Amino acid sequence: MIKIIKSFSLLQPLVSLRLANTLNVTCLVAILLNVWISPSLAADPFRTQQTRQIGNTTEEAFKAIFQQGNYPTAERYLKQAISQDVGEPLAYAMKASLAYTSENWTALDTYSRKTLETAKKLVAKDPLRGNLYVAVGHFLEGALNLKREGTIKGTPQALVKLRQVYDHLDKAEAIAKDDPELNLFKGYMDLMLAVNLPFASPEQAIQRLEKNAAPQYLVDRGIALAYRDMKKYDQALKYANRALEKTADNPELYYLKAQILRARANRSKNQELMQEAIAHFDKALAKKSQLPAGMVKQIKREHRKAKKSLNQQ
Repeated sequence: MIKIIKSFSLLQPLVSLRLANTLNVTCLVAILLNVWISPSLAADPFRTQQTRQIGNTTEEAFKAIFQQGNYPTAERYLKQAISQDVGEPLAYAMKASLAYTSENWTALDTYSRKTLETAKKLVAKDPLRGNLYVAVGHFLEGALNLKREGTIKGTPQALVKLRQVYDHLDKAEAIAKDDPELNLFKGYMDLMLAVNLPFASPEQAIQRLEKNAAPQYLVDRGIALAYRDMKKYDQALKYANRALEKTADNPELYYLKAQILRARANRSKNQELMQEAIAHFDKALAKKSQLPAGMVKQIKREHRKAKKSLNQQ
């Protein structure tokens, strides 16, 4: 049950957790407070209308992760955000996501609980956003439980957490079913489950993302991930290219495109495609200082395999 978070790891996060593949994760809300907040003043990466003020520093951290793929910069912003944007659960959720990525289970425990505590306090004031982040908090705690207890011992408690996740997502959906951040988080979750469970429908999850989720670059990225995992590489490449058009500085997207190109090249035994894949692995590694060490190690491993395949062809 995991990668929404980074993408939730929102979040990937929203964040970057992993059960069988990829989620990424975050979530805010789409109903107005008692006071209208102008889009030009509000720090809200999800909405252009009925925006919410999540805090400028929290928004900058979100952009650093998901637009730029720059984790050290995001860490610096989040350190400020937690002291400045008081009561903002998205900041804690992103901290939890980064902790998961670096395999810091103590920090994941701390920031998962902080996400949940902050979200529960928010429910009375903003039930849509509060319930959304309560769901995220339970999701993070379920991921931690699986890591600590292992699949066999941890699965029963993780399933309890998953029921709580969907219970609070249902409450949020009853308030504003078209909210872009709600649909981003839920769309990523549904895609993850659809890719890994034979009775689930990835098409419905993709439709949810395309119709109501935002920001668009994370929508395109999520759909590219889904098609990659479904081995529909032409569609995956289309959406990866769309995401790159909007976030061309993000090395994670060059890595994603490299994975897709390599898979297509292996299927078709096409040397030119494999060369293009290697070039995109190189582009991702050119910014390795921005990325978590574990991710860099994985990119290098796949890079070597691509070169080996090219030599064999």
